[in-house]
Amino acid sequence: MAGAALVALLPIAVQAQEVPKKVYQLHQKMLTLDSHLDTPASLDLPGWSIEEEHGVHSDYTQVDLPRMKKGGLDGGFWAIYTPQGPLTEEGFRKSRDFALLRGVSIREMVAADPANFTLALEAKDAAPIAASGKRVVFMSIENAYPLGEDVSLLKTFYDMGVRVSGFAHFAHNQFADSSTDPSKKPRYGGLSPLGKELLKEMNRLGIVPDASHSSDQVLDDLLALSTSPVLLTHSGCKAIYDHPRNIDDEHLKALAAKGGVIQMNAYGAYLRASKPNPQRQEALKALFGQLREDAKLSPEKRAELLAKRQEIDRLYPETDRATFDDFMAHMLHALKVVGPDHVGIGLDWDGGGGVVGLEDVVDLPRITAALLKAGYSEADVQKIWSGNVLRVLAAAEAAKAP
Repeated sequence: MAGAALVALLPIAVQAQEVPKKVYQLHQKMLTLDSHLDTPASLDLPGWSIEEEHGVHSDYTQVDLPRMKKGGLDGGFWAIYTPQGPLTEEGFRKSRDFALLRGVSIREMVAADPANFTLALEAKDAAPIAASGKRVVFMSIENAYPLGEDVSLLKTFYDMGVRVSGFAHFAHNQFADSSTDPSKKPRYGGLSPLGKELLKEMNRLGIVPDASHSSDQVLDDLLALSTSPVLLTHSGCKAIYDHPRNIDDEHLKALAAKGGVIQMNAYGAYLRASKPNPQRQEALKALFGQLREDAKLSPEKRAELLAKRQEIDRLYPETDRATFDDFMAHMLHALKVVGPDHVGIGLDWDGGGGVVGLEDVVDLPRITAALLKAGYSEADVQKIWSGNVLRVLAAAEAAKAP
C-alpha cells in the first residue's frame, strides 16, 4: 500500500502464535518470498536499522533482519512506493527524484551488508541466495507515476534492479485508472495510450506488469495486451469482501488462464468491513499529516510522533480489526477458484498490512500451518510461497526482447 509512515493501525500487542515444531522446521526450509514489501520506507527513517530487531507495537515497523530470520522470510520484492501527486511537470520531477533515491536506499541496504542481503535480478537467483542464508532482494515499483510521461525512464529503474512494476495507486494517473480514485469514475476505461506504451516497454525489458491498485478494466487491458503473465502483487477476493481493491472470480479465472498469479494481501480494510472509529481516524489523519513519505524527521521528532501514535492507540483502540481467519478466507477462496498454481503471498508489510494473529513477519509460519491443515501438499505450499511468483518472473524474462 504505502510506506512505513502509514503502517498498519495496530493498537495492542497480541501474543505471537505458535505452530507445531515440524511445521516451523518445514517452513524454515522452504523458499519464502513476499511480493510486496513496503519496508524500503523504513530504511530512510532516522535512527532505524534493518539490522536491529524492532517491535510492531512500539515503532510500528513489521520487517527487519532478525524478524525475517525468526519468521522464515527469505526475502521478496522491495517496493519503490511513491505517493500520487499532481500530473504536472513539477509533480513528475519531484516524484522521479524521490523514487530514484528510494531505489538507492534499497541498493545501499544490500551494499552495506553483503553477508545478509543480495540483489536478485533473475528468477533463478532466488534459490541460491536463500540457500546461502542470505535474504533475497528483488526490486519493484508500486506506482508508475514517477516515470512522468517518459516511458523510457523505466530502463533506468530496470538497470537499478526493478523487475516488477505497477501502474497506478490510490488515484488515476497518466498511465491507468485506479480502482480507488476519489471520483469513483473511470478516466480512460483502462490503460491510457501512454499506459499501453508503458506496458510495451515492460514487456520489452522483461518487467512483470502488476495490476494491484489498478481498475478491473486495466487488468482486462493487461491480459489482452501483455506478452507475459500478469501479477497482482497484493490483492484479495471480491467474493469474500466486495471492495474495489479486490477482484472477482471471473477476473481471477482470466488471470490464471493467461498464466498470472494473485498474491494475497493482509490489509485489514480490504479483508472485511469494520465498525467506524471516527475519533481514531481523525486523530490518525492529523498525525499522518506530519509523517509524509518525504518528511525530513529528526530522531527526536520521530520519537515525539511515535509517542503521539501510541497515545492515540491508548485513547482510541481499534477493537474491530480483521483477523488471521479473515486473511485465510481470501487465500482459501482464491485457491478454490484457480488452484495452487496461481496464488501467492504479498502481505503489504510496512504499508498497512497486518491483522490480528498475523502482526509482522514473525507470524508467517502460521500461513504454512494453515495451508497444510487445509489439505494442501508441501509442494503446493512451496508454489504459493515462491514458486508461482518466480514462474511469472521467469516468463517475463523469456518473453523480453533479445
